[in-house]
Amino acid sequence: MSRIGKKPIDIPSGVEVKVEGNSVTVKGPKGTESVSFRDEVKVSVKDNQIIVEPNSDDRKTGALHGLFRTLIANAVKGVHQGFEKKLEIVGVGYRANMEGSNLNMALGYSHPVLIVPPAGIKLSVEANTKITVQGSNKQTVGDVAAYIRSKRPPEVYKGKGVKYEGEYIRRKAGKAGKK
Repeated sequence: MSRIGKKPIDIPSGVEVKVEGNSVTVKGPKGTESVSFRDEVKVSVKDNQIIVEPNSDDRKTGALHGLFRTLIANAVKGVHQGFEKKLEIVGVGYRANMEGSNLNMALGYSHPVLIVPPAGIKLSVEANTKITVQGSNKQTVGDVAAYIRSKRPPEVYKGKGVKYEGEYIRRKAGKAGKK
């Protein structure tokens, strides 16, 4: 049995959970998320808690037990509190601004980089160099943040580019001059 899978998921107030067949639908103030699970696990709602149980004791089922418990817990947290990732832009002349709901970035290319957020994702910019990605789906928030970072990843000599907040960039020494 999975250690993570054994823990019940508490349902916060204002969040509604429905289990239909092999799907769990979670509704809350931040939106609606749906998680489909496999036949190896059984999901039930009892006493304001979601309980995920394995149908057998083999190794694969134990892994799926923990996986689906975590996916359902992330859906509950996402519709109740939401998820966010923060990015920083480092470099002279590198900046970002919002054009409606789209993100427009100047990253040293000859053209601006325009990012159109997918449904359920909210982008915001503070002080031209700090970008916040918010949403109710943890995977989508991480994917959008990684996509924005991929437009100009930080380079190792000066650290210029788009990086996650608090990310450490390992620096290399520059070229040693001729003596």
